[in-house]
Amino acid sequence: MWEITDLVFPGQAKSPKARSWKLPFRPKRAKEKDPLDEAGLYTYAVKALGRHMRTEAELRRLMAQRAAPGAPGQAVIATVVKRLKEHGYLNDQSYAETYTRLRQENEKLGARRVRNDLRQKGIRSDVIEQAVEARYGESNEEALARQHLERKRIAKPTNEKDTARVMRRLVAAGFSTGVIYKILRKWDVPDEELAALENLDTESHED
Repeated sequence: MWEITDLVFPGQAKSPKARSWKLPFRPKRAKEKDPLDEAGLYTYAVKALGRHMRTEAELRRLMAQRAAPGAPGQAVIATVVKRLKEHGYLNDQSYAETYTRLRQENEKLGARRVRNDLRQKGIRSDVIEQAVEARYGESNEEALARQHLERKRIAKPTNEKDTARVMRRLVAAGFSTGVIYKILRKWDVPDEELAALENLDTESHED
């Protein structure tokens, strides 16, 4: 709401009892975009893929916002997805392989974390397993976990609070309980502090 106070017309003296009006302020509504036809939706999808790597499930959700509602829109989306695959613009297997490689090389994440992330992105289980096995099958998980800690600048814990922080970090990064135990034992972490890892590992599976 915005207010006009002490309104004075030309030639009129200002009155101490001048009226005050409150006029409603109504923001302009964003103009709804018309649904795209097949050609428009295809162009829209190609541009979206050019800006950001996406899975088929992610792209379908994105296109649904610009397609006609209901069955007609879904039919157009299906046709566009088929064309994108034929032209090599959309490939979940390639996406999974690239995503897995980058998460391992750049972020030093464990296999479990990568599996969970790909699953949330709508990749099929068999495609996920193939991509993860190719990158992690022969890798040294303990060495990767140490690299992750180094990347995050997490040093050897000196107290129980620091130990819990290291545990949470490695569990969230997708490393197995066995590997986390190995690292903490080599740091001479007391057994009573290691007992907390079992609960953290259970919580990570429930998420």
